[in-house]
Amino acid sequence: MRTKIVAGNWKMNPNRETAVALVKSIADLYAASAKDIRSTIVICPPFLYLSECKDLLKSTPLLHLGAQNCHTETKGAYTGEISAEMLASVGAEYIIIGHSERRLYFGEDAQFLNGKVKACLSAGLTPIFCCGESLKEREAKNHFEVVESQIKEALFGMSPVDFPKIILAYEPVWAIGTGLTATPEQAQEMHHFIRNLIGQQYGTDLAEKVAILYGGSCNAANANELFSQPDVDGGLIGGASLKAADFLAIINAATQNMK
Repeated sequence: MRTKIVAGNWKMNPNRETAVALVKSIADLYAASAKDIRSTIVICPPFLYLSECKDLLKSTPLLHLGAQNCHTETKGAYTGEISAEMLASVGAEYIIIGHSERRLYFGEDAQFLNGKVKACLSAGLTPIFCCGESLKEREAKNHFEVVESQIKEALFGMSPVDFPKIILAYEPVWAIGTGLTATPEQAQEMHHFIRNLIGQQYGTDLAEKVAILYGGSCNAANANELFSQPDVDGGLIGGASLKAADFLAIINAATQNMK
């Protein structure tokens, strides 16, 4: 049985005061419901707040800390960049890699993302690797080919030992921040495709161990139906993770759908 995972991606939000209040609210709500929660929870704030968030989460050890990005190198003349080792040193356990916004706005390609995944694993961190198609690609019915290419080019050089350490997150680009959401059937179709793709490369047993999250306007209202799909192992949550009550509702939906 795969554990459900809910990761909150705060993106470039909010300011410090609001971030501290949000972490405290999530921790308090979680603590009040902890006996009923069996899913893995990851909070991914901006870099600036990682260390402080880690301190605030000390009383809730089942809440994990993640970062939104890292560089491929461990150190060097890369002004403004942060290494996986640096993130690990302030308590991060997970790193989001290849989010569609990083691909779109910063031109991150498969080779670069492969280097980031390797950097995460080398630092003992868990990569959350994102993949997904644009609206144009889906309308052209190329969505399977696009996702297959993203996964194969960036990840299929990984060893059978390392691949299960990676979490995948399918995020249809057309559903990120738009209010549009893939239907549960669309999400399941793609997640099943991804799992089969992994099985073809690494074998069915390994593929069944890999967590595949859904990202793309997942919220408190639709989480239960999305997470009830057999190949949807939780969510990479954007805007809804900035509201403690909504985030907890999504966490509860994940727990209710543990198979």
